[in-house]
Formats: sequence, structure tokens, C-alpha cells
Amino acid sequence: MLPFSITTLLLSLGSSNVGGCEHNHEPQNLNTEFALALYQRWAERNHGTNLAISPVSVSLSLGLLQFGAQGRTLAQLQHALGYSTQDQDVQDFLHTVYREVTNSSQSPVVAQLACALFVQAGTHLLPPFVQHAALWANNTVHQANFSEPNRTAAQIKEWFATSTGDGETSYLSLETLDSPLNQIAVVSVMSFKSTWQRKFTFTDTQTLSFTTTEGLILKVPTMYLSAEVNYGEFLLDSLERVSVVELPYLGEAVSMFVVLPSDRRTPIAEIERYLSARNFPLWSNSLRRTKMDLFLPRFRIENHLDLKMVLPTLGITDMFDPAMANFKGISEQEHLYISEATHRARIEVTEDGTKASGTTAMVLLKRSQDPVFKADRPLNFLLRQGRTGKYESNLSTEVIIMIAKHYCFL
Repeated sequence: MLPFSITTLLLSLGSSNVGGCEHNHEPQNLNTEFALALYQRWAERNHGTNLAISPVSVSLSLGLLQFGAQGRTLAQLQHALGYSTQDQDVQDFLHTVYREVTNSSQSPVVAQLACALFVQAGTHLLPPFVQHAALWANNTVHQANFSEPNRTAAQIKEWFATSTGDGETSYLSLETLDSPLNQIAVVSVMSFKSTWQRKFTFTDTQTLSFTTTEGLILKVPTMYLSAEVNYGEFLLDSLERVSVVELPYLGEAVSMFVVLPSDRRTPIAEIERYLSARNFPLWSNSLRRTKMDLFLPRFRIENHLDLKMVLPTLGITDMFDPAMANFKGISEQEHLYISEATHRARIEVTEDGTKASGTTAMVLLKRSQDPVFKADRPLNFLLRQGRTGKYESNLSTEVIIMIAKHYCFL
């Protein structure tokens, strides 16, 4: 499985701004509420399509902006994320969390979480913001020249390749780098690479049916595994049932949770409504070891999302308005606002965690009497960094790295 995501925010010159009240929240269930709310907003806008999003990459950029936001702009960021990065205890907690994610690279799981600022030459950043930025999730500050967009794009791609070890950067298009008003690009990335704790055998992969919500039947490569896994079936308030299975990666620090309607007649949208910060921990903590036959489609999802279309639905509006944005904590000399906010995500699920090649012949499998989990219809999956550490007040460093919906094969 090879997920990656990159979030880009462009700060441009605007007019004067106004302030507002302040807001503060404790980081209970760090990022989980924001992560699932962000996914649900996207899912509502993307019916009938595949979707992948990395909430931790988005929150990394928004958290950094809190250090330079003031007034109502700051209050909106704090309210949407559910915490204030300007609180020292919260900073310490978030540093612990992000360090836990990145430290998994010392295990069989290779994860990278990084953030960077690309600043127009001549733009003066306030020292307190620079100090906070330097300590924020492996953040680095780079001087750039936005009047030479091709050169700046190459600079960002080089940083991306160095941060993630991924040399494939053709999909990192940055549409408005050539604007003369651009002053700062905030770029955050999340990459993850690992193999399953129990690999799917490539020779067991078959071409089986996958039924879309519209009833279209497709023939797709489907992986098979007979194993003991964490599994559970839960009754929703709507009286629909949902099946959840956990598939750990080597080291067990990170797992994929596959969420599937138990009844093939139940649309995936009905299940997505119940992906919440209350329900998901309840499901994941209630799973039981069960010997099962697992069928999971092999697939790849890649998409490009405009955050300016969805963040306002979470209450983040002022930072996109040249007349309302207040980033005077970044630079007193400039009236900055967010002119572009994009998120790109890619994830691939294969038999062993690396890209499979070649053609798989049809094979016959000896079926056991074990229960069957057969993902032959639209499903959700969540990639979660488990409870690898604790902080004060028993807050867990559990992080949702990526959420996705596999709806169809393109």
C-alpha cells in the first residue's frame, strides 16, 4: 500500500482586514473529529466517485497557519480543528503525535510527515512566526521567486522528493504559481509505505465481480486471504448493519480498517453518515479476533481536491477573503490571504504493499467453513496510526492518516 498526499496553500497579497473573537478547544481524540468531518463534506460533494483524502496533511498546514493568524481568522481555524496550536500544552502534544507518525519509519512502516514554507524573496516574516514554523512537524523555510513559476515548481517538487523519497512528481501541478501577488506557499506532505502483516498471495488473486451502487457489474482483480483478523458487525441507528475488518501492517503500529455495508442493497452513502468521532473508535475498539476468508479488490485511487470548496463548510471562510483574512502574525508588511488551497492524494492497495505487475490467471480456491468478508461492492477504508504513545490527561496519539472511498473502477 503506497499512500501519499500533498496539501498546498498559497498566500497572496490582499487588502486590509478585520478581526474577531478568539476560540479554544482541547485536542480530544486528536484530529479524529476534524478528519471525519472533512471526509464527510467531501463525500457529500463527490457522489459516485472514488475519493481519498489525508486529514493529517490538511490539518498540518492549517495548524501552521494558526501561528500567524489573528482575530476571527484564528478563531475559525481553532474552531474547525478543535484545538489551538498557540497553546504550549497543545503544541507539545501535537509534536508528540507527529513525531510518533514519523518515527514509524524506524519500523517496517515507512511514514513521512513534513511541512515547508516557500517565501517570496523580499517578504519579511515576523520572528515569532519563523520560530514556531521551524519547530512545526519537520518544517523548513525556503526562499522562492514566484515570478519564475517553473523554477519555483521545480523547487517544490525537489523538496517533495527529498521529504518522501518519491521521485514521481509529474502529478504535482501547481496551477497559480505564476501570479505576481503570490508571497508564500505552505506545502505539507504525508507519505506512507508498508507491507501487510499477512500478505495476500499474488497467485490467489482472481478476477471477480464488483457491483456498483447503480447495479453495474464489473470484473476486477480481487485479492484473497484466509486469516485470523479483528472483525465486527454493528447495528446503526438506521437499523442498517455495517461490517468492519482491521488489516494490520508489519509492526502493527498502522492498520487499515475496511468498512463495508453488510447488506449489498445498502448504499455506501448510508454508511458514510455514521463515520463519526463517536462511532469509529467504538467500532475499532469492539472488534474481535475471527478466522475469516477475506476478498478485497486491488485498486489505486488518485485525486486532486480544491479545499476552497469544502473548508468553508467547516466554518473556515475569512482566510480566503482578501478583505477579511488576518495573517498579521506572519508579516506586518503585507495583507495576506489564501488564494489557492489544494489537496492531492494517492493510495494503492496490492497483495504485498508494492505495485504488482503482470497478469493473474484465474485460480480455484478451496473454500473453508469460515465466515466470509467479501468487498465486492463500494466500501470505505481508513488508515490509522494506532495508540503508540500517551500524553497528559490520557490523550491518545492515535491519528487517522487517510480516509478513502472505493466506489468504482475507472
